[in-house]
Amino acid sequence: TLFEVVLKVSFNSFFLDLTRRFPSTSVFIWCNRENDVTEVIVRNPEEYPLVMKEIRACPTMGVLDENSDERRLYVNVTKCNCMKQDTIVRHIGKLDILNIFPNIIENGWAYNRLIVFRHKDLEELLRRLENWGWVYKILRKVPFDGFIASSLTLTADALFSGLTERQMDAILTAYRHGYYNLPRDADVQTIANEEKVPRTTFQEHLKKAENKIVAALVPHIQLFNHASPARRRSLRVKSRNSGAPSRQYTLRQTH
Repeated sequence: TLFEVVLKVSFNSFFLDLTRRFPSTSVFIWCNRENDVTEVIVRNPEEYPLVMKEIRACPTMGVLDENSDERRLYVNVTKCNCMKQDTIVRHIGKLDILNIFPNIIENGWAYNRLIVFRHKDLEELLRRLENWGWVYKILRKVPFDGFIASSLTLTADALFSGLTERQMDAILTAYRHGYYNLPRDADVQTIANEEKVPRTTFQEHLKKAENKIVAALVPHIQLFNHASPARRRSLRVKSRNSGAPSRQYTLRQTH
């Protein structure tokens, strides 16, 4: 039986320590196993420059890109640290548990929402956390009967944050040329010729983009697949072009 668990955890972490010392600070973290997107909100404007000084001095941050309003909001992109550091994602590993991003950090605690497919995997996860000296509290544990559109949306961040500009350009170009029509209106060679780019380069960017999008979709497809037939039918919506039912995921930009 699927069930939903919300964990409140405390352990040695740069961001957990930061929110202990600056309690007006909240941190939201998304990860796609390649990059981390970290959003920092500082409600007290007097603490903002102090928080920024701490973040920019952190030797393990390795910022690839950053943006700030210089008052209360700071966003950065770093290489993924999930499997290199003491994180919930690393401890989950290959267990049948889906971590729902963002992970939220406030007042020295991290909050993680998990969809658990097997109870023994949750027990194993908690055992791992104890072995690593984590302190945890289970705030919520309830049955979860599959994909609930109102509570679990598939965000644009989750799907596309790992794509490079060239990979996004490749998949959009392929779509414009009818590459995904059935039957196809153009193959890779034809598109490359019209765009005046090497075929191998275009194909490499296109395949990498497709692989990343499918990898991001699979956990959600797995979750939807566990829904009962009645639940699946309830999630169908009418197509705009016909009376035939279709399935639609909610895409929401989280900013």
